[in-house]
Amino acid sequence: MLTSGTISFLTELALNNNKPWFDEHRDKYVAAKEDFEVLVTNVLKDLATYEPAFAEQKAKDCIFRIFRDVRFGKDKTPYKAHFGAYFSKGGKKSPAGGYYLHIEPGGKTFAGGGIWMPESAQLKAVRQEIDYNFDEFTSIINDKKFKKTFPVINGASAKKAPAGYTEDNPAINFLKLKSFTVGYNISDKELTNKQLTKSVSEIFATMKPFIDFLNRAVDVA
Repeated sequence: MLTSGTISFLTELALNNNKPWFDEHRDKYVAAKEDFEVLVTNVLKDLATYEPAFAEQKAKDCIFRIFRDVRFGKDKTPYKAHFGAYFSKGGKKSPAGGYYLHIEPGGKTFAGGGIWMPESAQLKAVRQEIDYNFDEFTSIINDKKFKKTFPVINGASAKKAPAGYTEDNPAINFLKLKSFTVGYNISDKELTNKQLTKSVSEIFATMKPFIDFLNRAVDVA
């Protein structure tokens, strides 16, 4: 679970996204950051029960900085109004498929995962894996529990069939995707519930066959 102070900090930050306010409330940021680290640590422990590689990771290996890089984007606000963590065998900077936790009050919190905007070689590999093993892929995404939790596979779609594929391919709707992600929304009320860690871990466990399939495609054991 998270404390009400963490939720309040992120809510207030969204309304006061500027350096003077942040500096004045840095103590609240530190407390909220430490609170989120505890949550991430507990999720890592649960992930390690079926993914041994996570036993070696610490919260800092997963958590993204709250400070935004404003050099290239149009949005010049200096801070993210959320906490985010990516759980991947190779760490948060790994291109491999993994699990993502996004904490943002206002109904924007979710637990998700997959591979987002992979590079060309990875994208080609995932498409090939889906094409060669479409029955297995559909059995994963049509599993009753998976389908209930993740009704849709998200990702921008190409307008035309990728090179090497035709429109009559049974898997064409998935082969056109440029990302392969899923997500499950978590209510604000759940954020301060003692069952939060368990809920997130169960969402990730349901996602595991999907992540394993993607990582097999990109040759991540």
